[in-house]
Amino acid sequence: MILIEDSPVALAALPVEKFKAHLRLGTGFSDGDVQDPVLEGFLRAAIGAIEARTGKALIERAFTWTLSAWRDQSGQVMPIAPVTGITGVVMRDAGGDESVVDASAYRLEESAVRPVLRPVGALLPAIPTGGSAVISFTAGMAEEWGGLPADLGQAVLLLAAHYHEYRHETALGGGCMPFGVTSLIERYRSMRLFMGSA
Repeated sequence: MILIEDSPVALAALPVEKFKAHLRLGTGFSDGDVQDPVLEGFLRAAIGAIEARTGKALIERAFTWTLSAWRDQSGQVMPIAPVTGITGVVMRDAGGDESVVDASAYRLEESAVRPVLRPVGALLPAIPTGGSAVISFTAGMAEEWGGLPADLGQAVLLLAAHYHEYRHETALGGGCMPFGVTSLIERYRSMRLFMGSA
């Protein structure tokens, strides 16, 4: 299984000014944006860490998921939530040749926790032997920063500030995510009920 983020979080969606205010950085200087690329990096890192812990995409963007076998041919749980749309399913054979699966053959069962790619008929199309299914989709809780739940937005700012504060620290501590962040994201974490599945 390979999950690829096709489009990163757009720069316009990053709360750089809000992050500067959170850090209490000085304002009004002619070179006030000189640190922006560094701050953007901390925000992206914090978003990535929180998405990895929760299994949720925060800001909506495009992904491609490649898998060699269905876990369950009657419905495949998606690797991240919430999925807002399936944009395509392609079957790739062992030789690399591709065939597009007609969109009428599958549907998205929406869920904030466990979205599922379902067949319209009884089963999802068979994946060729030695080949793979390539699923293109969009996922995200909000199109822009202001649409995120306040606690998740605050968790990102806290974690990005932690990264900023300890940017020169190279030793691992006991638990790399601050308690304030873990407590804010705890309710968004997916409970794993089965081995290897979300």
